[in-house]
Amino acid sequence: MFVISLGGSILVPDQIDTSFLASFRTILEEHLQDPTQRVVLVIGGGGPARRYQEAYRSLTATPDPDAQDWIGIMATRLNAELVRQALAPHCCDPVVYDPTAEAPFTGRILVAAGWKPGFSTDFDAVKLAERFGADTVVNLSNIAQVYTADPKEDPSATPLERVTWEEFRRIVGDHWTPGKNLPFDPVATRRAAELGLRVIAADGKNLENTRAILAGEEFFGTRIGP
Repeated sequence: MFVISLGGSILVPDQIDTSFLASFRTILEEHLQDPTQRVVLVIGGGGPARRYQEAYRSLTATPDPDAQDWIGIMATRLNAELVRQALAPHCCDPVVYDPTAEAPFTGRILVAAGWKPGFSTDFDAVKLAERFGADTVVNLSNIAQVYTADPKEDPSATPLERVTWEEFRRIVGDHWTPGKNLPFDPVATRRAAELGLRVIAADGKNLENTRAILAGEEFFGTRIGP
């Protein structure tokens, strides 16, 4: 089983990228030709989450972090419902909001969205991997590889093909900030490290690369953890 954390910036960078979603669906359907395979998809908030969070911050002198998270969570849920409907009939069950709750998985694809404040959908992906016994989370975002630092702020930052959890925690820190653009959120990082999970970080727009990841072939990205 693969757990895929699909960044909202891929699905809805500004407008909904229906062309991407159609192509991504084709790749998943090819993968599911193996009858033993199932996929859990966790969907991020993307452009709508950022815009609504920015609007909220502009309307209050002291923005509440939990309120910002809830706004982002609602965006993930709308995006996830679109994905669930687009993946019918492979996805037969309602969108999962709480990754720790008992929920049916009767189809081949299970779609999940944001849960509660304090972390991003990356953490939801880790919790679902824990629940279903998956050893790998595929994190598809708008970055091709993890860097030693934010390359937008540090020109000397270099890309990494492999990084340990200890090294990665030094890159992302320990504290969650709503809306912050990180390769994998700090709360998810801490739990993934405790579980000994592997996270593959890759460019979600590179569909051939995603196909290679699902096929267990060589790919371009960063392996985090074991």
